[in-house]
Amino acid sequence: MPVVDQRSAPPAPRRRPAPRLAGRKAPSPRGRVHGLWPYALIAPAVGGMLYLLVYPLVRAVLISFQDFRLRQLIAGDAEFVGLRNYRTLLSDPRFWEVVRRTFLFMAINVVLIMVIATLVALMVERLGRIGRTVVLCSLVLAWAMPVVAATTVFQWLFHSEFGIVNQSLTSLGFGSFDRYPWFADGTAAFAILVTLIVWQSVPFAAITLYSALTTVPLELYESARLDGAGAGRVFRSVTFPMLRPIFLLVISLEVIWTFKAFVQIWVMTRGGPGDATTILPVYAVQTALSGQRYDLGSAASMVTVVLMSGVLVLYFRQMLRQEDETR
Repeated sequence: MPVVDQRSAPPAPRRRPAPRLAGRKAPSPRGRVHGLWPYALIAPAVGGMLYLLVYPLVRAVLISFQDFRLRQLIAGDAEFVGLRNYRTLLSDPRFWEVVRRTFLFMAINVVLIMVIATLVALMVERLGRIGRTVVLCSLVLAWAMPVVAATTVFQWLFHSEFGIVNQSLTSLGFGSFDRYPWFADGTAAFAILVTLIVWQSVPFAAITLYSALTTVPLELYESARLDGAGAGRVFRSVTFPMLRPIFLLVISLEVIWTFKAFVQIWVMTRGGPGDATTILPVYAVQTALSGQRYDLGSAASMVTVVLMSGVLVLYFRQMLRQEDETR
């Protein structure tokens, strides 16, 4: 039997290690910790937002479907009643009158704010350095004034006995305004509130529009003037098309601001005289506090949120449609 020489036998093949992909490394525990660190940093802010914003909203939605009055507030045994609160609310003629007044209040304020803010922004653009600085500082100071403080100032301005408005009108020869009770007249009180809201809102809109105006190339203005365009034509053909997104954004913010104008009305008139200055946020608080009908008040608040969201959705749809047409 032949003997096999072990030295002449071929060596057994060795297994080569699998090639490691470039740039692929196994995550280390330290790397996983660093990956979670950004989420840990924003966790307190997210938790606070959920507690302060989302939880009250969810709680209000639940109360709007319950029989929730003073007894249920103390005992905590509220019963679900489905859509009964919404049926009661929507069948109330006073509620629909308040809805009409709310949209009227919003429309008047937004139109006046945008017109005045646009004129102020155009004026600031044409002023010199000193004049521009004075106007912008004045706008910032008016914008920074607290809402309650500004409302209190307006109350004193139109005070029937000590108000400077009555004294000024009387000294100019309008004797009928001697001790005139502004807040006892529904139309006058409504006009004063509109003036207050416009005065508080114009600074933000004007500063935003002025900042946008500075981004329009001067060559476009020069070309339009060489073609013989006047100031109005330049605004319609150059300024407004260039700043359309900014205008739409400011209008959206002002719709939200005026739709939820509660503090000014509550501090100044509490919705009176009668219902002359009652809009939906004031109506919701009045309903909740007058008869401890917290369920109806929550339902009114939810209807307010739905109406405001519907207005903004329709507005944004129109805005996107116009942008698609211009492309």
